[in-house]
Amino acid sequence: MKSALIVWGGWDGHEPQLGAELAAALLKEAGYHVTVRDTLEAYADQTVMAAVDLIVPVWTMDVISDAALNGLLAAVRNGAGIAGWHGTMGDSFRDRTDYQFMVGGQWVAHPGNTIDYTVNIIDHNDPITAGIADFPMRSEQYYLHVDPSNHVLATTTFSGVDAPWIAGTVMPVVWKRVYGAGRVFYSSLGHNRQDLDVPQVKEILRRGMLWASR
Repeated sequence: MKSALIVWGGWDGHEPQLGAELAAALLKEAGYHVTVRDTLEAYADQTVMAAVDLIVPVWTMDVISDAALNGLLAAVRNGAGIAGWHGTMGDSFRDRTDYQFMVGGQWVAHPGNTIDYTVNIIDHNDPITAGIADFPMRSEQYYLHVDPSNHVLATTTFSGVDAPWIAGTVMPVVWKRVYGAGRVFYSSLGHNRQDLDVPQVKEILRRGMLWASR
């Protein structure tokens, strides 16, 4: 049986506990043994991190100790997968560029806050996005600084209504990459628990977690 570690906390606005509960349910349905923790120091437990197949971080805007961060990064480099969404993975530790290097990006803005926009699937052959058509979202449209080495699966285009200087900018929404021997999956969708109930968002997350797993 594969094992997953879900670690939740940080800023309450992203409803981390509710998101962690959803991720746990999806993984249990897939046959995983799931451990859920609400402390970043879980990453410093070398025994747990050496054995886990998948890490799901659900933590926004906080600080992390050197021991915890080193444990997390080492686990992924050594083959554990990591998969997450929105600010709970893409805006976790703003001062830790080594963490952002692993994720492949970092949130910097969501012009207009909650708005209507379109998610465009650009890789229709990848198992994470195959069979999913473009779909509308009403949520935060994330503007990110992203790693050009990412394998981008879906994008969105900014209208420029709330920030005219970025009109027409095509921004990655979903990507995958590798970090050492580990697989990394990220989706910027999922500001709150309600967003994760959008069928396409939930299915992309489910597939992304399973793909990333060791």
